[in-house]
Amino acid sequence: MASSKRDGFDEDDGGDYREHAVDPFAAADPLPLPHHAHLSSRDRAAQLLIAPSALMSLSPIEAKIIVSYMRPERVPAGETFITEGDTVNNGFMVLLLDGEVLVENITVSRTKPVTVTVLGPGSLVGEMGLLDTGPRSASCTASTDIQCAVLTRQALESLIEDQPAMGAKFLLAVSARIAERYRETQKKLVLFSRLAATMQQELDRQTG
Repeated sequence: MASSKRDGFDEDDGGDYREHAVDPFAAADPLPLPHHAHLSSRDRAAQLLIAPSALMSLSPIEAKIIVSYMRPERVPAGETFITEGDTVNNGFMVLLLDGEVLVENITVSRTKPVTVTVLGPGSLVGEMGLLDTGPRSASCTASTDIQCAVLTRQALESLIEDQPAMGAKFLLAVSARIAERYRETQKKLVLFSRLAATMQQELDRQTG
């Protein structure tokens, strides 16, 4: 998933789009997604990119431009495509188009992976990898066969070089999504802390 070549979705709707281009998703998978047969794979990816679980601040046209820098991938069920602690294969983000991904973290238990969440279509996975080169914070495994769109750090650099304003807006959208996720995590930690304190008080009362 770490290839830097811009060989993904081609542009198709006026402006700078190339109307004669072949849809690489259609080439990779001739069967359309069952509930979205009326949409091209590019349109489907752009639609999901601005879903509530992804980057709502982008317009549909902006989403299509971003998608033109992404490439399609298929991952079989059971394959771990992001590994917690990986500092080498960490320069890409995944937009899930179809299927489910299991997110696990070993830091929680210190001994064995703990399921953090299960992600479905429209979810962004590994977006922090676009912003820094630090180790992956969790492992992501395809719990079903998945179809996804991948944006590498190199492709993002090409976007910024080609269209600086668009690249800046995309980075702001990704940063906002990451901040939102951290706020959600903080709320969960506060709730867990309160629950632990309540349990400790009850334990003290029963043993006091």
